[in-house]
Amino acid sequence: MVLSKAITIFIAAICLLLTNNGVEAFHKIYPHLQSVSTLSVSETHRTAYHFQPPRNWINGPMYYNGYYHLFYQYNPNGSVWGNIVWAHSVSKDLINWKALEPAIYPSKPFDKYGCWSGSATILPDKGPVIQYTGIIDEKNTQVQCYAVPEDINDPFLTKWVKPDENNPFVIADLDVNGSAFRDPTTAWKGKDGNWRLLVGSRNKDKGMAYLYRSKDFMNWTRAKKPIHSADTGMWECPDFYPVLLKGKNGLDTSIEGNHVTHVLKNSLDMTRFEYYTLGTYLSKKEKYVPRKNSEDSWAGLRYDYGNFYASKSFFDPSKNRRVLWGWANESDTKEDDVKKGWAGVQAIPRTVWLDSSEKQLLNWPVVELDTLRDKKVTMNNQKLEKGKHVEVTGITAAQADVEVTFSFSNLDKAEAYDPKWVNAQDLCSQKGSKVEGGVGPFGLLTLASINLEEFTPVFFRVFKAPKKHVVLLCSDASSSSLKSNIYKPSFAGFVDVDLATNKLSLRSLIDHSVVETFGEGGKTNILSRVYPELAVANQAHLFVFNNGTEPVTVESLNAWSMKSADIK
Repeated sequence: MVLSKAITIFIAAICLLLTNNGVEAFHKIYPHLQSVSTLSVSETHRTAYHFQPPRNWINGPMYYNGYYHLFYQYNPNGSVWGNIVWAHSVSKDLINWKALEPAIYPSKPFDKYGCWSGSATILPDKGPVIQYTGIIDEKNTQVQCYAVPEDINDPFLTKWVKPDENNPFVIADLDVNGSAFRDPTTAWKGKDGNWRLLVGSRNKDKGMAYLYRSKDFMNWTRAKKPIHSADTGMWECPDFYPVLLKGKNGLDTSIEGNHVTHVLKNSLDMTRFEYYTLGTYLSKKEKYVPRKNSEDSWAGLRYDYGNFYASKSFFDPSKNRRVLWGWANESDTKEDDVKKGWAGVQAIPRTVWLDSSEKQLLNWPVVELDTLRDKKVTMNNQKLEKGKHVEVTGITAAQADVEVTFSFSNLDKAEAYDPKWVNAQDLCSQKGSKVEGGVGPFGLLTLASINLEEFTPVFFRVFKAPKKHVVLLCSDASSSSLKSNIYKPSFAGFVDVDLATNKLSLRSLIDHSVVETFGEGGKTNILSRVYPELAVANQAHLFVFNNGTEPVTVESLNAWSMKSADIK
């Protein structure tokens, strides 16, 4: 087993991008808006403890010598996508951040037309190497490039250089689609001493991850076949790493063995969401094989069933954990982005580990977030009959952290589950928070106006199938705002949970325009972007509710006002 000294790290730079010349698109381009600056920044919907720079458009982190480094795609000239550089901030705790000068920007022939998504690896005795996608021409030809710190002894790694030697280090072969060839992963070192990494791509409608290997981390050779592929469309921002079969500790990316399983995550260009599989890494064959019960398609497992994209993970050796960080785009118009002077937010960093059932991953906010908890209120044994909602008072409802456990006497009144209901998001739209059910809907009304003209409900609904109960978790933005010209989806996912205890739990992080929810200890998670008109600042309210015929009890609720993070 190779226990490389390399501390694997992750740079969350958003996945590509362009819409012309037949290239896969991630961003629609607005040339007339991408350099429009703003004289003032609107604070109405800005987050207080989710990472955002002071202004303009953004789309993670590495741990090195005592600091977390957050690199992110950033438009220094406006709040619409364009003019992208790699901005750079540092932190001691993943919550409070100090901005430094941009780390990477277009400056070489191999990235003249853009510096896009990538990852990094810390080499033993040499320090970090960033590997990223460069665009070399107006045809959007994509190549893989690298950069290194100018001064490895600088604790902030302020300046980065792009050596001319062997740069770019990977150019697409003739049988590879050069305009769909991007987002190199963190590298790992095999038992044979070779480094390996993946690059996302596609061949017609088949998404794939090409594997490259290198002895010296400079000269890279492509394996004969992709490590894996599936009929899902373009794979962006692939992520590949091991997790322990037992326990919550994270692992260095190079770890192999019978005590681990591997995760392959892909961001899907066609659907705007991600999915992952659990499986076996056959290192000698340079092949990854998903488990038979791990669905390898659009309907596969997801870290988050909401507005969550371009995620990657990194191993944090300071706390022996794997940390996941994703990005959430805006859901309002580009014109609104220009007016408010900013766009884009990072999700709260999350710790990731394998559930004890070994069927799925769990992810949960990093423990450092708890340091922002301020005033606390509680609610215990509050019974909710059908149609009842009760306000949670005494905290700042627009900037809060809420943990709640609901219980119910029995499941006799659960509605019958239709086997055709395979799409959770469609089911949530059909069975919203106002639609009376048997067991549910019950949960939280977040960012609510006092008379409920606006609210974002986060709720459970329980159905009875022939052999088990089916639990749906929804975060429904359809009533979140009086504004009509914004995207207000009904995000949802099913929760794999044993209801023998007749209890279900939620944690919701509410931050002005973000409602980030974790169901049943991180089994099913949903991030929503919302833009209320009335339920803002001190006019936002929080309620518990039940619209099911089965009475529900708020067994315990703990809610905190959250202090603002120090993000400069």
